[in-house]
Amino acid sequence: MPPGRPLLMLLLVALCFPAESESGRRPPPPPGATSDDGDALARGRATPPHGLTRHVEGQLLGMFGLQRRPRPGPGAVVPPYMLQLYRALHGAHSGARDVGRPLDRLVARPASQANTVRSFHHDESAEHVPADSGDSTARRLLFNVSSIPDGEVITSAELHVYRERLSSPASAGLHRINVYEVLRPAAADGTPIARLLDTRVVHSGRSEWERFDVSPAAVRWAATKEPNHGLLVEVQHLDGGTPEKRRHVRIGRSLHAEAVAAAARDGASEGGDGGEGWPQLRPLLVTFGHDGKTRDEGTLLRPRPKRNSRPNKGGRRGRGQCARYPLYVDFSDVGWNDWIVAPPGYNAFFCQGECHFPLPQHLNSTNHAIVQTLVNSVNPEVPRACCIPTELTPIALLYLDEYEKVVLKNYQDMVVEGCGCR
Repeated sequence: MPPGRPLLMLLLVALCFPAESESGRRPPPPPGATSDDGDALARGRATPPHGLTRHVEGQLLGMFGLQRRPRPGPGAVVPPYMLQLYRALHGAHSGARDVGRPLDRLVARPASQANTVRSFHHDESAEHVPADSGDSTARRLLFNVSSIPDGEVITSAELHVYRERLSSPASAGLHRINVYEVLRPAAADGTPIARLLDTRVVHSGRSEWERFDVSPAAVRWAATKEPNHGLLVEVQHLDGGTPEKRRHVRIGRSLHAEAVAAAARDGASEGGDGGEGWPQLRPLLVTFGHDGKTRDEGTLLRPRPKRNSRPNKGGRRGRGQCARYPLYVDFSDVGWNDWIVAPPGYNAFFCQGECHFPLPQHLNSTNHAIVQTLVNSVNPEVPRACCIPTELTPIALLYLDEYEKVVLKNYQDMVVEGCGCR
């Protein structure tokens, strides 16, 4: 079966042979379709033209803001922070309790207007390693943020750096971590021109991620679309530098590999091995932005509690009356589970049915729809009001884009919460 064909098959089956409604009755087939048509599609006997399939898939990818279908390679890595952020947001959207505090810990207040979170790993092939002094360790990290769309406004950005607890009491001490934006690379004297963005003093007795505000740099990089000179991370060992103390803050693969080798010699486990641990522990640039296409309630950090799963309550439905029906989209059936990380699928629902006079109150009809239905009852040439979604809510998707960058984005109007006659 050609790529993308399962997607159109799924849509056609859902529309031509829908599931039972929430009232327990299957709606009648739409005009021009029969139950046999739905059965044939469900069993795969009828297939749409390949060109139409590609067109439909292209429209859906365009709705997601993608120019082509992502095809991530086997080495693509999803940062743990992005998974944690998705889970916290998913809990907030579903109305689960006790999710506000974890979400507050994961996201700073300046990011409250964002509906898109993007993550970037630095280009190790372009990593510049300044000469380390006895009391400091430094690395220059170059990030390519050219994949940020032109219409997306970056509101804030953070650099995440992991530090591993030093097990030896003799190596315990204080470290100052300085993060600079490199304005001009190192000249002949070996000193780059840089400005300080954020700084912090930490103790080596804890293992955790440190987040530094690098908004001024990332905002300018995204706005100008010009190549940047990266960030310089300097770790000052305030109690004197030793080989073990240099490994506390993991700002380079070599430092991580040294720590793993030392732990192996001591018979301890520290941060996985040099091949597996580093992709999860390497520095991470996270940008928070807004594409301007959603309303305030569509921001990631202002989640709306999920509505009751049985909308339009308050009245009894008549047979064939306008109602909401299940439409579950399974991304593995669609063939998109190789680039959509989470959720595995979602219930989009759809509206179908007749708008008979008199319109029940629970259908939340407009005055115009009531008048139109009244006129239709005496003059059939005037069409009835239409059964359409009256309330929709967003969902958050965690996925890898065309450049294998991990993105968490809120998509507006994806789930039907209520149906009515309009």
